[in-house]
Amino acid sequence: MFSCVISANLMRSKLPIRAASKQSVDSKALQERQKQQMARSLPKQKPIAGVKQVIVVASGKGGVVNLALGLMTNDPSKSVGLLDADVYGPSIPRLMNLKGNPELTDNNQMVPLTNYGIPCMSMGFLVEDVAPIVWRGLMVMSAIEKLLRQVDWGLLDYLVVDMPPGTGDVQLSITQNIPIAGAVIVSTPQDIALLDARRGAEMFKKVNVPVLGLVQNMSVFQCPNCNHQTHIFGSDGARQLAETLGVQFLGDVPLHLNIREMSDRGKPVVVSSPDSPEVSILFYSILFYSILFFIYQHHAVSGLNSRGRWFHVE
Repeated sequence: MFSCVISANLMRSKLPIRAASKQSVDSKALQERQKQQMARSLPKQKPIAGVKQVIVVASGKGGVVNLALGLMTNDPSKSVGLLDADVYGPSIPRLMNLKGNPELTDNNQMVPLTNYGIPCMSMGFLVEDVAPIVWRGLMVMSAIEKLLRQVDWGLLDYLVVDMPPGTGDVQLSITQNIPIAGAVIVSTPQDIALLDARRGAEMFKKVNVPVLGLVQNMSVFQCPNCNHQTHIFGSDGARQLAETLGVQFLGDVPLHLNIREMSDRGKPVVVSSPDSPEVSILFYSILFYSILFFIYQHHAVSGLNSRGRWFHVE
């Protein structure tokens, strides 16, 4: 009798396990079908005509580092373009000291404006300087589509895309419509900015864009009188986040008066003061090394894959 009770209890205890197991299998199958349906509904990625590689830079603080990336990568053997994808707050026209409307080719393609040897395209060339862009999502998507597909870039080795802040429609539209070689995330060290940086990294992971690494902007302020260094926004926040995410920490950009003044004048410090202390070897190595070495010169790709693990492919 006792053995019968035990057997009955065992049978009852196994039933939920089988049911749970079957439910788990059904759930996985459903998720797989949903992924397949989503993949079919997503737009197919199409390269930008004439552009070999696209690098996106996600930064919550303007386009200064993006601009430095484009300028420092622009050696005589490589051609670089700069696309300002921040529709609501375009900054590249001011940073590159460019004004005017782009001309049109016979094929109705916009011709980028050029300064410092870098062709640039921005929504800022199409509207007045102080005119607010009050658009709904569909209009913004249409503008992004035009910036991606209706610009005559000629032949470019690299197109650097200055991404807007956040993880919304613009970011998804860009990552889903064009093949992207990798992303560089720029953040200041304080916690509130690092939250946005982490969201950006997670977004790139979900859309299978390799994260090349993190750059820490405004990392330290050095007093021009006594040379005392102060970490106004905290120290090593981006470095610690890079370790948490398992990606490379690419380096620091200091908070320096000359960088701000030259950027506001449309004379980037890497052009106006290339030998100044603030444009140090480290400043150059942050982006120049990470992009040229990891992707192109070394003939390898490194980054954060879709599973959140650091990969390296020869």
